[in-house]
Amino acid sequence: MALHEPDRRHPKQHIGRAGLASAFRWSILLNSTLSGVQLVIGIGFGSLALIGDAIHNLGDVAGLGLGWGAERLSTRPPSERFTYGFGRSTQLAALINGVLVAMASAVVVVEAIQRLSDPQPLVSGPVAWAAAAGIVVNLGSASLFGHGGGGHGGHHHDLNRRAAVLHLLSDALVSVAVLASALLVGLTGWHWLDPLTAIGVGVAVGYTGVVLIRDALVVLLDGIPSHIRPEEVRRTLLELPGVVNVHHVHIWSLSTTQVALTAHVCRKDCGMDDLELLHRAKDALAAIGVEHSTLQLEPG
Repeated sequence: MALHEPDRRHPKQHIGRAGLASAFRWSILLNSTLSGVQLVIGIGFGSLALIGDAIHNLGDVAGLGLGWGAERLSTRPPSERFTYGFGRSTQLAALINGVLVAMASAVVVVEAIQRLSDPQPLVSGPVAWAAAAGIVVNLGSASLFGHGGGGHGGHHHDLNRRAAVLHLLSDALVSVAVLASALLVGLTGWHWLDPLTAIGVGVAVGYTGVVLIRDALVVLLDGIPSHIRPEEVRRTLLELPGVVNVHHVHIWSLSTTQVALTAHVCRKDCGMDDLELLHRAKDALAAIGVEHSTLQLEPG
């Protein structure tokens, strides 16, 4: 006997979706404005580090747009052809986000290395103010995903939301580095600090992009999500009444928020009927993060 129960969304999840859409919308608006201001100031006052920050922000805007679109797709119901729905679109968006970040960081590093041998004059005051604005905007945008985007800490197991938060927090750190560099240039006159800061910024940002690409590929290749421990899943099933063995266990992600499982469960007679056992197994698996399970019962 097998049991497959469809996902039942709690009303709070609908509230979380609305908050998430608002987080994406405001983050895109704020970061678009910030990018434009930073590009103008960076070009006008000679700061490659600030230009790099602006490019990263533009990557954030593109990535946030992709993430928002993917979130909307993931809420569409399954169709006759796409029987699992469109949740994988969130994973694809996370992968594209990572590629964008890595590419932008490479451009900044190459340009900074070229400029390091011939530092350009830098007007530190406007650059420092623009960097400070970047810190405020990015930290504020990241907080939207933590509170409005599905509840406190809601991004931790959602790769698409984590991608957005990772972009924003890394950009805040970039802005901190640019601010410190601009202040030091203003105090010392060492203009080579700006391209040197840009190299450090590019490497740090590139690392976050590579990590995001790696995590997205694991999910797209049906790897077990990092927050799910296979031994805990097996132990949870083996602790059910009458269960003597578990095999053919497969765990993968349907989306950045939904984990699926199929397994064969061997059981002996313990006075509990099959349907009750399957429902108890479903509840136990949901408690450890596996919300979509299909189980096949076999004689022990």
